[in-house]
Amino acid sequence: MAEAVKEAVKSALKIVPRRSAARGHANHGWLRSYHSFSFANYQDPNFNQWGSLRVINEDRVEPGEGFGQHSHREFEIWSYIISGELEHRDSLGNLEIMKPGEIQMTSTGTGISHSEYNRHASKQVHFLQIWGLPSTRGLKPSYYNRHFSREDKLNKLVTVVAPLGAEGVLDERNTSGPAPVHAPLSMHASILESKQSVKHTLAEKTTKAYLHLIMKSGYRSPNQAAGDKYEDGGAMLKVNGGLILEEGDGAFVEVKTKEGSREIEVVNVAEREAEWLLFEME
Repeated sequence: MAEAVKEAVKSALKIVPRRSAARGHANHGWLRSYHSFSFANYQDPNFNQWGSLRVINEDRVEPGEGFGQHSHREFEIWSYIISGELEHRDSLGNLEIMKPGEIQMTSTGTGISHSEYNRHASKQVHFLQIWGLPSTRGLKPSYYNRHFSREDKLNKLVTVVAPLGAEGVLDERNTSGPAPVHAPLSMHASILESKQSVKHTLAEKTTKAYLHLIMKSGYRSPNQAAGDKYEDGGAMLKVNGGLILEEGDGAFVEVKTKEGSREIEVVNVAEREAEWLLFEME
């Protein structure tokens, strides 16, 4: 009997890269920051937001420096710590020293003031600050803290932020499970060792997604990011068998058809481990 030939399932996804060097960039000496979307002095109408995802800033803050007290309202704001330590203090009375693996979520609602400092005497802090647009305005400000270990994320994709009310998401300040967000948005995190891969099928309600490969091997200026390589090549991901992402790169994912596969396959094709995030938006 002739062997049956399985027809390849077409992808329902359109994937477009967002190269690291094309991001907005600011170097203030004490702070070096990349902006995936319009922020501060970097404004590009082509990159204002992606669904309810409004800001991804990849920040490096020098020892003893930080962001003084300032106010926000009507944003969901969270920090994802990669290395070093970050102090968070706010007008709700919260004071935390956040370390790698921690996620600090602030639902600013009607308004909150906070500061973020690197209090360490010698170590830089490297973290992502992310903003989402809330589904409902006028909420009472709230604060949440979650921790996910390296083992939680190693060679798998774990949900670390999800909409309040979703399965396993608790409206508690400190507990297990994803941090709650008042937005139709989820964030997943992964640390992939060399040659390892994960597959993830986007949720039925997801219309957009965004993948970000963290610039974990060390800071590179936009000129370096555009051409120079790390000595060991740095981390590299292959997405759905084709697109190659290097450190600092991202990728816009759009669901184009109701038919077809919603699967995203991510493979670490480099020798260095890769830490990356995947956002899903309804």
